[in-house]
Amino acid sequence: MSLPERPGLLHAVPILDIFMFLWLLFLLGSSLLRQSGVTVDLPPSRFQLERFQDTFVVTLGPGEGAPRIHLGRDSVDISELSTRLDQLRDDGVRAKAVVLLQTDAGTPVGTEREVAELILGKGFRLAVVGANMPDAGTSKPQPATE
Repeated sequence: MSLPERPGLLHAVPILDIFMFLWLLFLLGSSLLRQSGVTVDLPPSRFQLERFQDTFVVTLGPGEGAPRIHLGRDSVDISELSTRLDQLRDDGVRAKAVVLLQTDAGTPVGTEREVAELILGKGFRLAVVGANMPDAGTSKPQPATE
């Protein structure tokens, strides 16, 4: 045998292969999933919100300098949002089209109001969805004053 008595690297290669395989699996695993969750068909109820046919989702989130605004999956700023809403209206979107406004908890209220007024000013119907309520466990305790 011509191998040295302690071939340490040869013992480490299979372990490195396993780590590389797991790393590749974690990197590509999310792209292999089609859709998560389970489809649930609820029975009709008079206490149910109406189902919107033509919807566009605008998502607001906190950002470094200015808040982040997304129209669908595209990141836009406030002026580009105005232009895109005009384009949607010019493309013949139905008059009953609804814009669903999702707001993150850290977004300033002034920004949410500005975007809501912009959407209503363009002639779209507006539905505010996904308002996050702060968790009771995450609020800071207030010192007792006597």
